[in-house]
Amino acid sequence: MRFSPVAASAVALLLLIAPAVNLVWRGGTGYCFFILLAMALYAAVRYRRVDGYFSPLSEYRWFVAGMCGLVIAAFVQQILYGMWLPRQFDAYSRFALAIPIFLMLRQMPSRYFRALGWGCALGALVLGALALAHRPEGGWTDDDRLNNDFTNAIPYGDTALLLAFLAVFTIGWNDGKYRKLATAIKLAALMAGGFSSYSSGTRGGWVAIPVFLVMLGVQYGWFTNRRRLAAAAAIVVIGTAGLLASPRIAQRIHDFSVDITRLHSGDPNSSTGIRLELWRASAHLYSMHPVYGVGKGRLEGAMEDLSKQGFMPELVVNARAHSDFFSTIAELGSVGLACLLLYYYGTIVYFWRKRRSADRFVRTAAWSGLAVSASTIVFGLTIDVLVPIMVTVLVALFTATFLAAIDARERELAAAGGAKPDSPTPLR
Repeated sequence: MRFSPVAASAVALLLLIAPAVNLVWRGGTGYCFFILLAMALYAAVRYRRVDGYFSPLSEYRWFVAGMCGLVIAAFVQQILYGMWLPRQFDAYSRFALAIPIFLMLRQMPSRYFRALGWGCALGALVLGALALAHRPEGGWTDDDRLNNDFTNAIPYGDTALLLAFLAVFTIGWNDGKYRKLATAIKLAALMAGGFSSYSSGTRGGWVAIPVFLVMLGVQYGWFTNRRRLAAAAAIVVIGTAGLLASPRIAQRIHDFSVDITRLHSGDPNSSTGIRLELWRASAHLYSMHPVYGVGKGRLEGAMEDLSKQGFMPELVVNARAHSDFFSTIAELGSVGLACLLLYYYGTIVYFWRKRRSADRFVRTAAWSGLAVSASTIVFGLTIDVLVPIMVTVLVALFTATFLAAIDARERELAAAGGAKPDSPTPLR
């Protein structure tokens, strides 16, 4: 299969738009995703007899298994439990549907994948501008947190932070005479997306920041000598001190300590207290249904029963456990936990193997993919990342595209007869 310049440009445009509109156009990322899926299904039918088109299904078997495991587990559970809740397949299905998109994208010339990095930068810049434009008098507070009309502040802030850092992770794709300008724009996107996340007050997602910084340091060689290490450490220390001194961060840290105090006094009605109660209830439900859980989509009903039994306060009852881990073990049991871990492994292993590639393009795609996987795990500690469709469709598209970028670039290098790849270039 060969992409025509028109088709490749159309795909690149969709990859640019998809992340850029995720938080500003309800369903926008999904529209881009399904257009890509339609193109991918057409390509799969047209090129079904072409040797090697479907070979990645075996070559990347852990990726395929990880992307399919959760939706298959939910489907089998509904058969075994005699239930039919088709909406419970919705979010998980995006991962499986990303597989044909991956098969198509790997056929595209690697230079077109740069559009995805610019989409992340554009999205972060727009979100930063919106945070400034809509900033209320006196600034954003816990009572007036930045979000939009189709999601809440937590996934909003987490997604803004991911877009901001992906803009920097993909700086390695910048080349040519405008490289310095492109780098400056993406660093501005980091600041803009970071400000948007800061304005949302999503403290759980901020745990990912040191993880991202360490990953960036390894990717761009900040730790290769003492001078770079000292410079990077100084920037991190100064930046951290500035953030901790800001009223917004200080207030959120104070709120956490107050939440813990209230919980110890028997009052769970706080952000932290509610989460801990939900996790305790989920663990209890898992102990009662260890194999296949209470049923996906039945968590709220099961928690209501626990509330009636006096095991948990009624005000805490929720349809989600505010954690991918606890929601999964409660709803899908050990089977679901195995599929969740398989998803994590399948979306990490191939990026991990390519993180030290001598080719700058491959290395950038690998670290970007790892950033998406790491964010899914870290964000999922305190919120259900794998539930909102606007999040799962974006994560699925990111994972499939970065892996396709690696595969496409490596095949280009192989076709060129093992041409010497770009040498590692530290970000200065």
